[in-house]
Amino acid sequence: MTSIERTAYPRFKRLITAHELHLFFAPTREEATWAAERMDSDGHQLALLLALKSYQRMGRFPKPDEYPEMVVDFVRRMVELPEGTVPLWATGRTAERQRTEVRRRVGATYDQAEARRIAEGSIRKEAAAKNRPADLINIALEKVVGAGLELPAFSTLDAMASTVRKEVNASICTGIHDRMSAVERAGLLRLLEERDADGTTQYNRLKKSAQSPTWSHFKRLITHLDWVDALGDTGAWMDGVASRKVTDFAGEADAADASELKAYVPVKRVALMACLAHKARMRVRDELALMFCKRMGTKVKRAKEELEEIRLAEREMAEALIGNYRSVLKDIDDGGPAQAALAKADEMTAGAVAALQGLDEQASVEEVARRLDGEVSPAVLALMKALLVQAGGLGTITKTVESFGGFAKQYEQIEKVSAHHGNFWEVLLYGQIGRDRALMFDLAEKLQFTATSEDGRVLAALAHAQRNEAARGEYISAIGEDGRRIDISFATQNWQKAVVDKSRPGQFVRKHFEAMVFTCLAEELRCGDVAVVGSEEYADWSGQLLAWEVVEEKLPAYLVEVGLAEESEADGFDAAFFRRQLEDRLRAAAAAADAGYPDNESLVIDPATGIPSLKGHRSEGQRPSAKRLEQEIKARMPERTLIGICARTAYWVEWWRRFGPPSGNDPKLADPFGRYVLTTFVKGTNMGPYEAARHISGVSGHELAYTANRHFSLVLLNEAIADLVNAHARLDISQAWGDGTAVAADGTHMDTYLDNLLAETSVRYGKPGGIAYHHISDTYIALFTHFIPCGVWEAVYIIEGLLKNSSEVKPTTVHADTQGQSLPVFSLAHLLGFDLMPRIRNWKGLTFYRPSKTTEYVHIDGLFGEAGKNVIDFDLIESQFRHLMRVAVSVREGAISSATLLKRLRSGSHKNATYVAFREVGRVIRTVQLLIGI
Repeated sequence: MTSIERTAYPRFKRLITAHELHLFFAPTREEATWAAERMDSDGHQLALLLALKSYQRMGRFPKPDEYPEMVVDFVRRMVELPEGTVPLWATGRTAERQRTEVRRRVGATYDQAEARRIAEGSIRKEAAAKNRPADLINIALEKVVGAGLELPAFSTLDAMASTVRKEVNASICTGIHDRMSAVERAGLLRLLEERDADGTTQYNRLKKSAQSPTWSHFKRLITHLDWVDALGDTGAWMDGVASRKVTDFAGEADAADASELKAYVPVKRVALMACLAHKARMRVRDELALMFCKRMGTKVKRAKEELEEIRLAEREMAEALIGNYRSVLKDIDDGGPAQAALAKADEMTAGAVAALQGLDEQASVEEVARRLDGEVSPAVLALMKALLVQAGGLGTITKTVESFGGFAKQYEQIEKVSAHHGNFWEVLLYGQIGRDRALMFDLAEKLQFTATSEDGRVLAALAHAQRNEAARGEYISAIGEDGRRIDISFATQNWQKAVVDKSRPGQFVRKHFEAMVFTCLAEELRCGDVAVVGSEEYADWSGQLLAWEVVEEKLPAYLVEVGLAEESEADGFDAAFFRRQLEDRLRAAAAAADAGYPDNESLVIDPATGIPSLKGHRSEGQRPSAKRLEQEIKARMPERTLIGICARTAYWVEWWRRFGPPSGNDPKLADPFGRYVLTTFVKGTNMGPYEAARHISGVSGHELAYTANRHFSLVLLNEAIADLVNAHARLDISQAWGDGTAVAADGTHMDTYLDNLLAETSVRYGKPGGIAYHHISDTYIALFTHFIPCGVWEAVYIIEGLLKNSSEVKPTTVHADTQGQSLPVFSLAHLLGFDLMPRIRNWKGLTFYRPSKTTEYVHIDGLFGEAGKNVIDFDLIESQFRHLMRVAVSVREGAISSATLLKRLRSGSHKNATYVAFREVGRVIRTVQLLIGI
């Protein structure tokens, strides 16, 4: 049975604030009169009013023992009934007549058969995608309430959800099982029996995540890809199964060990393992793509660092090259060994040349012998000796070069010096790739890449590099299989300069060509211009967007919801309307800033450069009264222990009921409340289960670790956090700080274990770990937290935190620092109805954009740069209207993650029309915010 506390089924909560009592349970005069007219005693009148107010709040009639004493006392006092009056509950037909009266007054319909039919239909439909019973019950509640019907009893809904879920899951598991061959099923089941060298079953391999991006881990991960793919075509097994259902089944399999899975019935056991294998195949592809991008990023960084080292050592290297060149010149110059050898060779060959002078190619052997006077052998011998002398002279030069390290060493040093003069780090990259070359070619062979646009030049170049992988010469052909030259126009000028040798037309410098291909492939993976087939994070994100027909149907309601249009405007909101709206907003903000400039004492714009500056404001400091208030609050506030706070909030808010096994059923622990509170405390303090067990009696480290691994997840943790946020928002004191409409986003460095893909060395903090990215409400409570890598631009996750916030506190204004903004983020925030207001470092250097080429301003025109420049391309925005709306609605509906989208909308997305459109809208919104801010 599912606990009622895990669902949204209406009930009385333990913590009811005074505000909630007055808002939901205070009878009006009309209601009090209505009850008094129908009841002949105070007790019956109180019972009827309680039933009325509860029905209005909950849509059902609670049992008499469910009413909290504080609610009963509050209603009694509000209608001024005598103290000590208790509700007298009617029974039988009298009770039914009273309920009918309440339904009639509220306007509700009592039709339990229809309510059950609607509930069962909605549960059966959603069970194909959702797995937790609580989620299914919540869907049924929403549909029944929407139909204006009285809610069935919770036990009815719980039994219905359990039965329907079991039927749907059995059908899905049977389908997965039957789509697998007998050999594939046997292969999966063998994983539960066969063990690796470390003593764990091979089934445990499916659960392992990638380690840090070292060469050995990269190689091991490629091997792991082969092993996972050998299990079978999991995509065919999952045909027709909702992705969320696959995730839930995989999560259940991941939480179980081999011995637990053996207790499942065979069909379900195979299906759960198949789902875990499917997610493992997707995960390993994502991890390989991420590791490849990270390793290429590291190689590029090292090449640039080497360039900096060359710059520092350039003088010494240049002097050495000049000295080497001087030595070679001395060998060749007059008086040098090369010139002396040439002179001696000329002298030795002079006699033979004179004797043979005048002979042509048709001369006979006899004529040659007569001319040499029979001395053919001595002449030829002299000629050979001369050639040896000449070769010795050239050998002297060669030996001189060899003494400097050889020709290759000299060429390498020349390239390095050339790299310094042209900021030419590209020619140094191949030396950094080293032994990664074989692994990268192996990766390119095993992963299936696809272009997300019509531009496939990078993949064509990759295919050409693969065809020439076995080549070891310095050059490879520049001609492809189709007889055409390989197009490398996608690369920078530096790369093209490195790859193309003008002295070798029709050929590429092999090592630089390979380095260029891998570098550009990594960048296109990051930008989303290239996708990995069968992955999740690196899949073709454009394929996840909702179809325009679906978006068009949802668009009017969406526009009203996010505030882009009024209800009267929604139906007529099209590309022209959107363009006009943005243009009007930009013009109005610029006009207001221009008109207010003479009276704006804080803003000064340099007339020569157009650079703005703001005068600083001194803080008034903390007032004495505020200090006294702080001291008084501290004196009155009792001291609490952290574990005591966890236990108290768990009891009153009941957030502990969010946790449980991945199956969605209630926990079978002897004391789930105590176990979940202790586990939350231990994990929250980062103490560790076994260390904590040494100091906490009555619980073992194994029990704490088991609970954390099997009953806790990020999804459940966020639901528990939402419960706390909602309870905090209902407190009167929280309103003293803010109204919940604003949120601040910022990151905090967190130490992590190093051997994973997430951990990186932070440039900002100077140590390895990750970033806990928090969204803090203006009521001073954390709404949502992401754990992100140090190397990721934080703005990527700023929208995701707002969308994943499931609490009742819904902010519309977001404050952040420089890391919390970019042009695509400004654009997406606007389209989703959020106002992004970041503090931007070096904001003076940002470009302000004009609404048109002819627009000029009296006072602030210098902000926009040269007249006629920095103009918004509203034609582009209008032409991309449908795509902008598709993306926004898809993100709002959860079809695609905003973080996934913003990771791909990077400045390097040259082929990405979505990036260009988002950039242009972002320019409008950022300029507006800057104008408002100054």
